[in-house]
Amino acid sequence: MALDYMLKHRGFPGRLASTDYQFTLRRANPKGATEITRRERRSDRRPPDKRADEAFFKALWEHFGEEPFERGNLDAGRLSWLFGREVIPATDPFDPAHYESMLVIDVRIARQTYPHIVGE
Repeated sequence: MALDYMLKHRGFPGRLASTDYQFTLRRANPKGATEITRRERRSDRRPPDKRADEAFFKALWEHFGEEPFERGNLDAGRLSWLFGREVIPATDPFDPAHYESMLVIDVRIARQTYPHIVGE
């Protein structure tokens, strides 16, 4: 299998400061990109997990805003916590297991979830 191309988002934080919560990958997986799947966020999630979600979303918003963006080196696990809500496919069809897949922030949902980041 040929190695997929993986765009590295320069200037995007690699992780949540002072934690092990990863935001980006250093290199492409030789077996291919990990599939992005919608993960359910339950109300009893730990506060550090919620902070990581918020910090990751804030970085996405500051880096891309309302513009579509390539998945690239963004961590699939971290994206999965936002996928299907604040972050949605930008194209149809959408391949959730490809580094070149395009995503976009759903501003309407993001304003409900993170009004202090997106604003009105």
